[in-house]
Amino acid sequence: MQSQIGLIGAGMMGENLVLNMEGKGFRVSLFDIMEGKVERFISGRGQGRNIQGCYSIKELVVSLDLPRKIMLMVPAGKSVDEIIETLIPLLDIGDIIIDGGNSHFQDTTRRTKMLEGKSLLYVGAGVSGGEEGALLGPSIMPGGSISAWESVKPIFQAIAAKVDDDVPCCDWIGEEGSGHFVKMVHNGIEYGDMQLICEAYDIMRNLLGMTSAEMHDVFKKWNEGELNSYLIEITRDILTVMDEDGLPLLDKILDKAGQKGTGKWTVNASLDVAVPLTLITESVFARVLSSMKDERVLASKILTGPKANFSGTRKAFIDELGKSLYAAKIISYTQGYQLMRASTQAFGWKISYGSVALIWRGGCIIRSAFLGKIKEAFDFNPDLVNLMLDPFFQETISRTQQSLRNVLGEAIKNGIPTPALSSALAYYDGYRSENLPANLLQAQRDYFGAHQYERIDKPRGEYFHTNWTGRGGETASTVYSA
Repeated sequence: MQSQIGLIGAGMMGENLVLNMEGKGFRVSLFDIMEGKVERFISGRGQGRNIQGCYSIKELVVSLDLPRKIMLMVPAGKSVDEIIETLIPLLDIGDIIIDGGNSHFQDTTRRTKMLEGKSLLYVGAGVSGGEEGALLGPSIMPGGSISAWESVKPIFQAIAAKVDDDVPCCDWIGEEGSGHFVKMVHNGIEYGDMQLICEAYDIMRNLLGMTSAEMHDVFKKWNEGELNSYLIEITRDILTVMDEDGLPLLDKILDKAGQKGTGKWTVNASLDVAVPLTLITESVFARVLSSMKDERVLASKILTGPKANFSGTRKAFIDELGKSLYAAKIISYTQGYQLMRASTQAFGWKISYGSVALIWRGGCIIRSAFLGKIKEAFDFNPDLVNLMLDPFFQETISRTQQSLRNVLGEAIKNGIPTPALSSALAYYDGYRSENLPANLLQAQRDYFGAHQYERIDKPRGEYFHTNWTGRGGETASTVYSA
């Protein structure tokens, strides 16, 4: 019996996706380049299931229905290209290769064009939800060869998470590498969400002196309100786990964060299209700073700062902290959507921003209650230039911004680092400012480099140069934007 889809890569995500697919009624073929891995799976978790173990790529290809659908769940980069090169001579016109890993979107664009040139189809599908999502229902963000969608749609939408009367958290994103691009932005927002929550935790622990049990109660309450989200939920649960000695396990985990690089990709992409992705950027650098553990230990013995001493009302301050977290979270998503909007224009893609919000509402790491509001915002105004200009989000920021200011004031006064929360407020205040001090910056640039400037009393697009010193002459540099 032929399989409806094949999967290469029997790692944590691959195994769980295979079990998910089989559980939805699909016959799946599985191969892994590591000897013994497939056999262990077939005789273990996959025993008695409608799964065919394959022991070569050729065997996997032969086992599939036409058009063949082969999903790769392997590390991004060279491994993907090597498997594609092995597959190409074994495939027929119209067969489909799907990359379900965290590949860089530009690699996906390159591969899509290359395979379409060989009459093959390629799908770059971002998959979010981790181990549990892969098994029970992930969020899936496919893009690439549109001709492949009708073939992969029944499988992807069957295994995806469901929201609101069985709506799947999977829909076609767009052309080329747009699926992996949206997954990259998802991961960047994930970096921001996690850092914001960590800063709230740090404030409660080191400024308010709260115990793990007390913080658990706060996160539990937050998860029952407008902050309801997967990351708040798991933070609530983490705070209840005790080590063998009965003390909180969290207190024994080294404060040195790791990262796989997708946050850095998001930051680099924002620089390429000139979008101020400040909160996510600070979140990436916060992880980098945390990795400098030995230096920080040394610096803590040398560098001085205020000793935390909170004198206010704890209950009222925690309420303000929750509002601050909500405001900053909105700004984080705002910046992510700004990046999507600018990149969509730069690459000529046609991404439905409302659909992206729906895809993220279930299965993925950043799923949260207010994603429905984002979908409503773009349904109401598909050309919305900034999420904060939508009436709902404008009103929400308006009622929470003072809490963010108050919390940051206390944190700064008491020496608690808040890079992501601080950058959220700085972005908000910068974006709402009719006038910024960039006029002085332009004067400085013209002074030392003759880079020219525009004038408020002249038409936009007309540039001027001043001989500031009397020695510079009238020759100006060219005007350009990097």
